[in-house]
Amino acid sequence: MQAETERVDCVVVGAGVVGLAVARALALSGREVIVLEGQSAIGTATSSRNSEVIHAGIYYPPGSLKAELCVAGKLALYDYCAANGIPHKRLGKLIVASDKDQVPRLGELKARAEANGVGDLELLGRSAALRLEPALKVEEALLSPSTGTIDSHAYMLALQGDLEDAGGAIAFRTPMEGGELLSDGVVVRTGGVAPIRLKARLLVNAGGLTAHRIAASIDGIPPGSVPPVGFAKGNYFLLQGKSPFSRLIYPVPEPGGLGVHLTLDMGGQARFGPDVEWIDDFSDQPGREPDYRVDPQRSRPFYAAIRNYWPGLPDGALQPDYSGVRVKLDGAASPDFRIETAGRGAVINLFGFESPGLTASLAIGRRVAELAAAF
Repeated sequence: MQAETERVDCVVVGAGVVGLAVARALALSGREVIVLEGQSAIGTATSSRNSEVIHAGIYYPPGSLKAELCVAGKLALYDYCAANGIPHKRLGKLIVASDKDQVPRLGELKARAEANGVGDLELLGRSAALRLEPALKVEEALLSPSTGTIDSHAYMLALQGDLEDAGGAIAFRTPMEGGELLSDGVVVRTGGVAPIRLKARLLVNAGGLTAHRIAASIDGIPPGSVPPVGFAKGNYFLLQGKSPFSRLIYPVPEPGGLGVHLTLDMGGQARFGPDVEWIDDFSDQPGREPDYRVDPQRSRPFYAAIRNYWPGLPDGALQPDYSGVRVKLDGAASPDFRIETAGRGAVINLFGFESPGLTASLAIGRRVAELAAAF
C-alpha cells in the first residue's frame, strides 16, 4: 500500500554537521524544514569521525568553494561558539618543514593562504619555532594563530537546537530511498519503520558519503550530472602519555590529505592522523557502512611519519583510536566542493563535502539558503 503524500516546504537529507547547518539556515529564513536521517542520532558518520579542527583556510586553491567557505565559516564559527558556549580552543598550529627541501613549500602555502584572505600567518625560523615547541625537529615553520579545535558534538547539538527552536524537525531512522522531479517540486520516498512520501518545494541533498547515490535515486536528474566518487579512509592513533606540544602540529601536506598531524582535543589528549587508505565503494547497498576498524599494523608508517617532526616519540606510544571516511569526487586527491541545482532549483545537491566542511558549515548553510531564496 502506497503511503499518503504529505506536503512540506523544504526537505534536507542528512543530519551531519553540513545538513544541520543548512537546515538551521533555511528554518531561520522562515522556511518549513524537515531533515531526513537514516541513523538514530545526528552526526554519526563523517561529522563525528574527523580531527575536530577549525581550519584557517590555508590549503585550498584561491577562488575555490573550499577556500571561500572555509575562511567565511571560520569567522562565523568562532563567533557562534563564543555566543553559544560551545567548547573550543584557538590553539594555533605549526606547519613544520622538518628538512630543508620542504622549506619552499611553506612560502607557497603562505602565499596561497594570503590569496584566500588569511593574513595572519607567520614564517618562523628554526630558533623561533623551537621557542614555541621545543620538542620539534624543524628547519622552518608556518604559524597559523587562527587554527583551533572544537567539540563537534556540542556544536551539532546547538545547530539542532536552533533548527528546532525555529520550527524545524528531524525524522530519525528515516532514510531517503528515492524521489521524482516534478514541474513544481520533488516527491521524496523514504524507508525506515514508517515509510512516508513527501512533496517538497525544495530538497537539499546533504547526504555526505552517499550524496551521489541520493542524487542518482531521483528520477529526472540526468545521470551524467552525478559525479563519480572515490573514498579515502583516514585512521587515527591515540598518544599514550602526555604530549609535549601545546599547539597543533602539521607536516607539509601530502596528496589526498594534510599528512599525519597531531591534534589536541578539549581535554588535551593528543592523537595522530589521519593517514590515507583508499577503499572500495561501500555505498552501493542501502544501510551498508564502511569498515571503521583501525588495523594496529598501520601504526608502523605512523611512527616514521611522526618522527620526521617529533623524533622523541616513544616506541609503543601509539594506540589504535578511530577512523573516518572522506568522499573524493572523481577519485581526485583534493577536489573542490560542488553545489549544484537540478529541476529548476527544486533540488540542491551538495557533492564532495569533506574537510573543511565542519569549519565551513555555517557559511555553507548561508550559501544554500541564499541559493534557495533565488528560486
